Amino acid sequence: MVELESVPELVDPVVVAAFEGWNDAGEAASGVVRHLAENWDAVPVAELDPDEYYDFQVTRPLVEMTDGETRGIVWPTTRISWARLPTGRDVVLVHGIEPNMRWRSFCREIVGLVLELGARRVILCGALLADAPHTRPVPVTGAASDVGLVTTLNLEPTRYEGPTGILGVLQDACAKADLETVSLWAAVPHYVAQPPSPKATLALLRRVEDVLDVTVPLGELPEEARAWEHGVNELAEEDTEVADYVRTLEEQKDAADLPEATGDAIARDFERYLRRRDPG
Repeated sequence: MVELESVPELVDPVVVAAFEGWNDAGEAASGVVRHLAENWDAVPVAELDPDEYYDFQVTRPLVEMTDGETRGIVWPTTRISWARLPTGRDVVLVHGIEPNMRWRSFCREIVGLVLELGARRVILCGALLADAPHTRPVPVTGAASDVGLVTTLNLEPTRYEGPTGILGVLQDACAKADLETVSLWAAVPHYVAQPPSPKATLALLRRVEDVLDVTVPLGELPEEARAWEHGVNELAEEDTEVADYVRTLEEQKDAADLPEATGDAIARDFERYLRRRDPG
């Protein structure tokens, strides 16, 4: 069972979670939690026992050097950290690797932790490979335990049916525990699936901003996203088949998005711009 260390009484806490592996195309989703932890100076408070959930022949531990001499083992697991925002609200960050076994027990532990910390809302971040052109805004689809929340956040509802990962199982477990849950999924172009994918991470971060109603320091991420797109452009120009394929995806995307390029989407972008200009 998770043991919490040095956690004060939290103020209106919300959980943001992401898991490496099947749910994390281009490491875009785990990149969100790493970015938040670094920029909000998150403090580690707990980790799950890896022996319960990982097959170490499949998800192997890593050897790391410390001070250029000491060798240590880093075990694959799920780690929990905590940060207090300038607004006074608390955020709990859950960053892990998709477990190899005992998914239901794993989710019960996570849900138990969330309830123990007093959180009532959980934001789950994922990323999937899709037929999406790298030159257009990264599509972010979503689902929520409250249908009205999908409308309020102007999320494009997901219609996916099929195999799921730990994120889908955890969302179901949270819903059964009466936790308000928001699931955000970024679409990473399948022809540039290798990590990192800063443009997709940035798109997810902006939706997390909307859900939390806070301004997240972006640091160098926007510049990294532009450099990533420029690099993919250069690769596409060197291969006529890839370039033709990208143009086809662009045409399909533009035709599908044309009716939505007004109204709520424009208003949401303007509100985000104003909030970033005046974070207080």
